[in-house]
Amino acid sequence: MRKIALFVLCTIISSTITVGQSTSKNPQKGHTDQNKFRQLKDVLPTPNNQRNASGAPGYEYTQQKVDYVMDIVLDEKTNRIYGNEIITYHNNSNDYLEYLWVQLDQNMRAPDSKTPLAQSQGARPFISTSKYKDDYLSNGKDFGFKIQAVKKADGSALSHTINRTMMRINLPEPLAPSKSYQFSIQWNYLINNSVIDGGRSGFESFPDGNNNYTIAQFFPRLAVYDNVEGWQNMQFWGRSEWALEFGDYDVRITVPADHVLEATGELQNPKKVLSKEQRKRFEQARTSFTDPVFIVTQEEAEAAEKNRSNKTKTWHFNAKNVRDFAWASSRKYIWDAMAVNINGKTVMAISLYPKEGNPLWEEHSTRVVANTLEEYSKMTFDYPYSKAISVHADRQGMEYPMICFNYGRPNPDGTYSERTKRGMIGVITHEVGHNFFPMIVNSDERQWTWMDEGINSFVEILAELDYDPNFFTGNLPKDIVRYMSIDQENLSPIMSQGDYVKNFGPNAYTKPAAGLYMLRQTIMGPELFDYAFRTYAQRWMFKHPTPADFFRTMEDASAMDLDWFWRGWFYTTDYNDVGIKEVKPLYLTDKPNERSQQLMEQYPEYFKSQGPLVFMTDKKEDAVNPESLTDYIATLSEEEKMSLKDTPKYMYQVTFEKPGGLVLPLIVEMTYADGTKERQTFPAQIWMKNDEEAKRVFATAK
Repeated sequence: MRKIALFVLCTIISSTITVGQSTSKNPQKGHTDQNKFRQLKDVLPTPNNQRNASGAPGYEYTQQKVDYVMDIVLDEKTNRIYGNEIITYHNNSNDYLEYLWVQLDQNMRAPDSKTPLAQSQGARPFISTSKYKDDYLSNGKDFGFKIQAVKKADGSALSHTINRTMMRINLPEPLAPSKSYQFSIQWNYLINNSVIDGGRSGFESFPDGNNNYTIAQFFPRLAVYDNVEGWQNMQFWGRSEWALEFGDYDVRITVPADHVLEATGELQNPKKVLSKEQRKRFEQARTSFTDPVFIVTQEEAEAAEKNRSNKTKTWHFNAKNVRDFAWASSRKYIWDAMAVNINGKTVMAISLYPKEGNPLWEEHSTRVVANTLEEYSKMTFDYPYSKAISVHADRQGMEYPMICFNYGRPNPDGTYSERTKRGMIGVITHEVGHNFFPMIVNSDERQWTWMDEGINSFVEILAELDYDPNFFTGNLPKDIVRYMSIDQENLSPIMSQGDYVKNFGPNAYTKPAAGLYMLRQTIMGPELFDYAFRTYAQRWMFKHPTPADFFRTMEDASAMDLDWFWRGWFYTTDYNDVGIKEVKPLYLTDKPNERSQQLMEQYPEYFKSQGPLVFMTDKKEDAVNPESLTDYIATLSEEEKMSLKDTPKYMYQVTFEKPGGLVLPLIVEMTYADGTKERQTFPAQIWMKNDEEAKRVFATAK
C-alpha cells in the first residue's frame, strides 16, 4: 500500500542536507572539544588496581589501620583534660613509610596559631569593649596541646617534629609493608568554653555552676595515608574537617563520680559505673521499640546537679572498627533510650540532655535518632553499630562515630517555637546521619566537604519527611537559585577545597544536595538512583572513597552517562537559564514551499517512496481548510485514511533558548484553552547538538 508522510520541514532539512556539508562559521580554525556532553576522562584520575573504572575498590585496594589504648582524666576544677595513649599503626600498604603524621587539632586555637592571622581584618567603625578584646587582643588562654612525651614502645624518647596542627613521628627506620609500629603520647590541654571561645567541642557552663562537657578532637590522631594523597597532612584551619583511619579503641575515662557519661563504643564496666536501677532501666529500654525509657529521670538529674562529688569514676569503653572517638559527661544529664529494629538487629537510640532541653528533647530527640537510623539504613546499608547517641549542646551540631552533639533549646519557661523544634529535629537527623557519611563511608572531609555534608544533607531530607510528612525541608532545588545567581567572584565550584570557598554553606551543603535531589527526582528516577546510591554506599563502607569513585559508581550501577551533570554542576559555577524564544503555530498544507520543492527535486527516489505528502507551514494563508482536507482525505484508500485518523488539530513549533551555561533536562508545562495542563520532560541530551537552542513540535487534539 502507499504511505502517507506528514513532514515538518525543519526535520527534512536537518536529516538530508547536513551530510557532507560543513556548517562551521570558521572552517579554517580548529578547537578543542567544548561540548558540554564530552566525557570526564580529562578530569577524573586514571583507574588503577586500587580503584577501578567502575568506581569500586580494586583488587589491590589497601587501607591502613590504627589502634588506640587511652587513659583520659577530666579535671573539672581546672577544665583540663589529661591523656596518655598507646598507638599501634598497621602499615597495610605496599610502601615503606619513613615517618607518620599525627593530627593535633587543638593547636588551631593555641596562642601561636596561624588561624586568626589568616583572616582578613579591617577596622570597625565602633565596637564594644568585650569585642575589642576578642578581636584585637589575645584572649590570654593557654589553649592547644601540651605534648609532654612521645615515646617508643620500650619507653625511650621518640623523635618528633610539631608543625602547628600536625606532628611528624620520625621513625627509627622505615616501616615495612605488613608491619606495625607502636608508640605512645602523653599530653594535656585546656578545654575551651564552646559558648564563649567557640569550637566544635568543649564545655558549656550553666548558672548553677555545672558544666556540660562534649569532648572531641581531644587526642592526637593519625592522619590518613593512601594512594590518592599520600599523607593527608593539610593543616587544620578550623573549617575543613578530618581524614581518619579506622581502628579499634580501648578507652578509660575518669570523671567526677556523680557524672553520667556516654561515648563511642561499648561500655565494659556497667556494674562499676551504673546503679542497679539504672542497669535495670536500660535493659527495659532494649525491648521498648515505641517509646523511650528513662535511665535517669529529670527529677534525678535535678537532684544530682545540686551536689558535688569529690570522688571519681572510670568509665571503660571498647570500640571496634571506628574512625574516631568522642564522649560527653555531666551530672546534669537526663538519660533516655529506646530500641530500633534494623532489619532484625536491635540498635539503641539514646539521648543525654539537661533539664534546660526539656520538654523539647524528651518529646523528640530519641525518636528522631531512631527514625534517622531506620531511613538511612534503607538508603544505604544496615546500621552496623550497636547505638547512636544525641547529646544536647547549646550551640553545636557536630558528629562522631555513634555520638553527636546537637543544639535546640526551648525558652526558659519551656515554650518553644515551631522554628526551634524544626531546627532541633533537623540538626539531630543531620548529625546522626553523619554516622553513615563519613563515619562509615569514610570520605576525606579535609579535601572534599561535599562528600559528607552534601550527600548527608540530601539523605537528611528523605529522613525528615518520613519523621513528619509536613516537615519543612526547604524548596530544593529552587533554594539554590539565589546562591547560583550571585556575583561569580563569590562562587566556587563544588569541587573546591573548603577552606577557600567564600559561601561555604550553599557550596558544601545545599548545592550538592540539590543536585542529588534533581538526579533522583528528574534525571535518573528514584528506582535507578536508589540502586546506584546504595551500591556506592555498600562498596565503600569502612573504606576511603574519592569523588571519582562516587561519580563512576552512580553511572556504573545505573547505565546512565552522567558526565555532563558532574562536569556542569560540580566542576563549574555555571547556572541554569532556559527560556522560550519563539512559538509558531503550524498548519497542514498540500503546497510545498520553495525549499521543500528543491529537496523533492534533489531526492526524487526518496520522496517517491513516501507516497502522497502532506506538508507543514507556519503560514496560515497556505493552510488546507477543514473542508478541503476532508475532501482530500475522502480520496484516499481505507488504509491511508486510517493513517490520518489521529492527525492532531493543533500543532506548535516551540524554540527554546538557553543563555545559561548548564545543561539540564527541559521541563515543559502546557496549559490548554480548557484550563487543563500537561507536562513533558525532555532529557538533558536535547542540548547535545546545539548548546544554545532546541526546537520541539507539540501536537495535540485541543
